[in-house]
Amino acid sequence: MTKVIAVAGKGGTGKTTFTSLLIRHLTKKGKGSIFAIDADPNSNLNEALGLKVTKAVSDILEATKDPKAIPEGMTKHLFIEYMLSQSIIETDMVDLLVMGGPQGPGCYCYPNDILKGNMEKLSSNYDYVLVDNEAGMEHISRGTIKKIDYLFIISDASVRGIRSAGKIKELILTLKSKVNHVYLVVTKIESEDQLSELNSEIKATGLELAGYIPLDNKIIEHDIKGLPLVDLPDTSEAVNAVDNIISRIDIQ
Repeated sequence: MTKVIAVAGKGGTGKTTFTSLLIRHLTKKGKGSIFAIDADPNSNLNEALGLKVTKAVSDILEATKDPKAIPEGMTKHLFIEYMLSQSIIETDMVDLLVMGGPQGPGCYCYPNDILKGNMEKLSSNYDYVLVDNEAGMEHISRGTIKKIDYLFIISDASVRGIRSAGKIKELILTLKSKVNHVYLVVTKIESEDQLSELNSEIKATGLELAGYIPLDNKIIEHDIKGLPLVDLPDTSEAVNAVDNIISRIDIQ
């Protein structure tokens, strides 16, 4: 059965970094086929994976605006399904679908609706579906993702970040979203003492701390050079931290 893993958190906390290293872990361990969805309008998961994007879900909107673009004898629904399948980047490591930019200022409705209507069909052929969410959690609040097996809420090493993570948990409870397991991951930790100082804030959220990821100079170097994060060496502290988190949780 397909396992759905979502990654959420406010902007700049390291959601995409965590998602890419999670994909790295699952691939290295030979866990099974992976379908990744970059659901953030500010898409950059493809860069972390070393993949080039030529089409996004938002492009389907533009295509459907022109009636002549739909082949004769094909319904709009079938045309959208076809376009969606053509937007998936397929590789030996992972298949990737990028949502792309919003429909208009502040509106992400149409791409959401397209994904929501086809999510089950798209994900059924994979062992794992990973969703790198936008900061606003729109895909959970709109029910684009109907059921999540594992949700990782990412926070940087700040009180504001931890409190933001707590608000995401509150949103999930308010919406009564179907999320089986929720974990907090704290990133960019420079010392054990820094994590200790955040303990009271972490406890206040009621979130289970899955672990923390240290500030890793190798990630900074890869980002500066534009290198894929999945190509980080095994000696990377961040790689080892994510490996330990996932192994300890024992995602099946």
